Amino acid sequence: MLKRLLRHPVVAATGARLIGAYLALVYRTTRWTLLGAEHVLDFPREARPVIAAFWHERLALMPRLWTTARDQVPAGRSWPFHVMVSRSRDGRFIADVVRRFGLVPVHGSTTRAGSGRDRGGAAGMREALRLLRQGGALVITPDGPRGPRRVAALGVAQLAAVAGVPVLPCAAATSHARTLGSWDRMVLPLPWGRGVLVCGAPIAVPRDGAEAMLPAIEAALTAACDAADAWVKRA
Repeated sequence: MLKRLLRHPVVAATGARLIGAYLALVYRTTRWTLLGAEHVLDFPREARPVIAAFWHERLALMPRLWTTARDQVPAGRSWPFHVMVSRSRDGRFIADVVRRFGLVPVHGSTTRAGSGRDRGGAAGMREALRLLRQGGALVITPDGPRGPRRVAALGVAQLAAVAGVPVLPCAAATSHARTLGSWDRMVLPLPWGRGVLVCGAPIAVPRDGAEAMLPAIEAALTAACDAADAWVKRA
């Protein structure tokens, strides 16, 4: 009975609105610092496309990065931000949450693209490629939606290679947070903390070198998380 209730569209929509409102409260009451601004702010300023990638565990924190980029770069306010989400019920729920922060969902997945278990992955890749060619940012969690944790699907490197755009490794952390017991050890931020947003150096992926660059992408995403966590500990 409870599971059926939670699957009801009205209940799901209400839950998404509540979580979006909660995250907005967290973002407003947290004192944020941006590390690596030189890596991220030039993209909206020059209207260049980029793939912004981060581990799934930091999903609840990352919309703050996009609002920060828009706040600091006036030209970036019209710069499109798209986030790739799965076609599952969870993916639709996440899409409803992130819309509040100006991100436009792209339904598909780079995780299964080209595999026998492709469930909209190929269509999602085609749409992502079209959007990148129009300019703007495409946001991807390479280990989502179901893991393994901190293991990147090849699709993120393939997309960067075909589109000819760099991968921007990102992360965030806050001094007031809880780590959930989910597969990804999701970080749930709490209000009134000190937070940091981290952007590493963009990673160029050669057109014929997607698979070879995947370990570098994984290492950069993990390094961004480590830098964010270390900053919070010092703060």
